[in-house]
Order: sequence, then C-alpha cells, then structure tokens
Amino acid sequence: METAIREHPLWANATNQEIDHALEGLEKFVMTKLFDRTFGSSVEDVKADMEISEKIGLLQHFVRPHHLDIPTVLRNEGAWLLAVKELQKINSFRSPRDKLTCIMSCCQVINNLLLNVSMSNDRTLSGADDFLPILIYITIKANPPQLHSNLKFIQLFRRETKLISEVEYYLTNLISAKMFIINVNGRSLSMEESVFQAHMESARLTDHISVASTSSSQGLGTSITGLSEESGDPEGLRFPFMDSETESLTPAEVKQMHELYRQVVTKYTMLSKALRKLSVDEDQPLNSVND
Repeated sequence: METAIREHPLWANATNQEIDHALEGLEKFVMTKLFDRTFGSSVEDVKADMEISEKIGLLQHFVRPHHLDIPTVLRNEGAWLLAVKELQKINSFRSPRDKLTCIMSCCQVINNLLLNVSMSNDRTLSGADDFLPILIYITIKANPPQLHSNLKFIQLFRRETKLISEVEYYLTNLISAKMFIINVNGRSLSMEESVFQAHMESARLTDHISVASTSSSQGLGTSITGLSEESGDPEGLRFPFMDSETESLTPAEVKQMHELYRQVVTKYTMLSKALRKLSVDEDQPLNSVND
C-alpha cells in the first residue's frame, strides 16, 4: 500500500511525513469500517477472551506483588493505578494504532517508574526482569477486556513498519504477560501447587457466591426494602423478619424467608468448603496461606 501511494502521481511531490500521515489515516479509516468483521470475529477468539478474563478474575483474588517477586522499592500504587487505567482504555478504540497507543501509555508509566526509582535509589535496573513482572501484575489488576482479540488485532492489522523498536518491545512484553497468565501455576507465583489450587478454588467459590447472592437479592430487594421502610429499621435489609410473629407472616413473606434461609445455607456451605481446602495441611495454618 505504501509503495502504491508513493508511486501515484497525486503524491509525487509529497513529503515522507505527509505520506506517513496519509497511511495512518487510511489504516484507521479502513479498520474502523471493518472492525466488526475483523475484531474477535471467530468462535476461537471469543472463547480465548472469556477464558483469559475469567482466569484473571480468579487471580485478582489472591495474587500480590510478592508472588511475582516485585521488589518493595518498585511498588508504587499511584503509578500502578495510572498504568491500569491506561490499559483498560484499549477497548474504547477501534483502530490498531489507537489500541497500541493504550499499551504504549501503560508501559511508559511502568518504564518511568523504573527510571525514577533507578535515579533516586542508585539502583541498577535489570531490564525485562524488572519490567515484565510489573506488567503482569498490572494486567491482572486491569483485566483488560478481550485481551487476546486486542493483541491479535494489533499484530494482524498494524503496519509492520510501525511495529519496531520501543513499540515492538512493549507489545512483545504484553504478549508475554498474556502467556504467563494462561500458563500460570503455583511455581510461577512462588508457592506450592496445592496452595495455588486451593486459592483458585476459593476464588471460584467466592465468585459463585457473589453471583448467586446478587441474583437472589434482585428478586427480594423490592419487598424487603418496603418492609424496612415501614418499620423504620435500618437493619431491616439484613434481618427483615427478626421481629415478626410467626402467625402474622403471609404466604409471600414465608416464601421470602425460605429464600433467605437458602441463601444463608448456601453461603455457609461454600465458605466451609473453601476454608477446609485452604487449611487441609495441618502444618500450614490458614493465615499463612494468605501471606
């Protein structure tokens, strides 16, 4: 495409910068128009996006900086939050260049953090050994939507002449972060495999309880709120039938109370299972698992 434009009579007197701007505009126009047909368009892409997002959601429950051997001196919540927000913007854009800009902005925040720490602490940086673990942690914190499809879209449709130098380095590192997350295990996070699996199972149970609780509470919310407002009791949302007499309950209220009872039993059972899994080793107390 670039050769065709350069050889066309209309661009005979154009500068390299003008041609570059034209190519950037053409790429953005074409890919924006074809976005729905080219981005995450296959069943495999949709499945990969869902699996990665779900796995990151589980890892968010327990992965901490020390699991990735990130030195304390490099832990800066303010900078990390900014990097997270930049990466989460990636789905707001429809062109390869704009999506890549989000990745660049995220990685530059991390790189600036490393440079500042290096200058202020007279610390020699070790390149990817410092950069990649932080990027992995940022990716887990951000859980960017459709990570697989976004990376594939950039690799397929961004001009090859633009995927060089610093851009190539940052993109390659994010791809490495994605692969780390896909293949993560106990050893990857400096913990025993049994502990890792216990954490993952606990995270699944927690998510399941959260979804079940949200679904049930939506059906009960209106009636319980009404009871709370009538009694003027701020605790009514949690204990709507605490002061009710058995004889005064209507069939509808009995049904509501039964549903609340089922929620309590479900939560108790699942939490008990999670606690038993986490404390299965008598020599390893529960609180040490969460360190």
